[in-house]
Amino acid sequence: MNVNLIIDSTTDLNPQLQEQFTVVPLTVHFGDQEYIDGVTISHRQFYEKLVESDMLPSTSQATPAAFADVFEEVARRGETAVVLTLASQLSGTYQSAMIAASDYPGRIFVVDGTSVAIGTGILAELALRLREQGLTAEEIAGRLEEEKEKIHVVALLDTLEYLKRGGRISATVAFAGGLLSIKPVIAVKDGVIQMLGKARGSRQGNNLLVQQIEKAGGVDFDKPVLLGFSGLSDALLTKYIEDSRDLWENGTESLVTTSIGSVVGTHAGPGAIAVAFFRKG
Repeated sequence: MNVNLIIDSTTDLNPQLQEQFTVVPLTVHFGDQEYIDGVTISHRQFYEKLVESDMLPSTSQATPAAFADVFEEVARRGETAVVLTLASQLSGTYQSAMIAASDYPGRIFVVDGTSVAIGTGILAELALRLREQGLTAEEIAGRLEEEKEKIHVVALLDTLEYLKRGGRISATVAFAGGLLSIKPVIAVKDGVIQMLGKARGSRQGNNLLVQQIEKAGGVDFDKPVLLGFSGLSDALLTKYIEDSRDLWENGTESLVTTSIGSVVGTHAGPGAIAVAFFRKG
């Protein structure tokens, strides 16, 4: 049976692999304006509006009906599917997929990615590799449940402004951090942003990001690795790759980069750089 791979629109993938997945979109709201993520608003348009807006945007989960439409087509063809969603702690999208999948026992298998953006992106890429190895949908889902525990997403932010807007830090801390050119390093775990450390300036920030990657156990280069950037330019990410060249055992030529979407971008703001990887062991 053919195995379909289904993701939601918050998953940031290796751009070359996008067409091999079916995408169920979430909805992005800027005040009264509503957009279908990845359909009526692109990543670039999102960041243009983010910079212009005084308020933070919000997202609405994908509905059970949206998943049901996709699942019905899979069933009609007599096929199976693995569904990967962003962390259930962050959105009701996983629950929507579970509700819709209840009508297709033994055919649709839903996995809570427990991550977001490039974190679910590397898990989706692993699912693609497992499908190429001939595993069934049920086997792929089982492997993803095991492997997702090894995923780490760490990021270096260029500004504290959007953490302030989201109420994650005070205006006083954000103001002082701006004066001192503080660059926080964060992790995204189970849909929650965790502060790992702070650095003065971009170079110290890049070094701290490398330290946190090594502290997590190092990168398993036998599995997917993905680097991401938020905003309209990847210049800061390019600089980070140059500064951390020794970290990448396979050489920088093999690194894949992509734009980070709305869920992480809302709180990180433009100018963030992030790394998603499976730890060794």
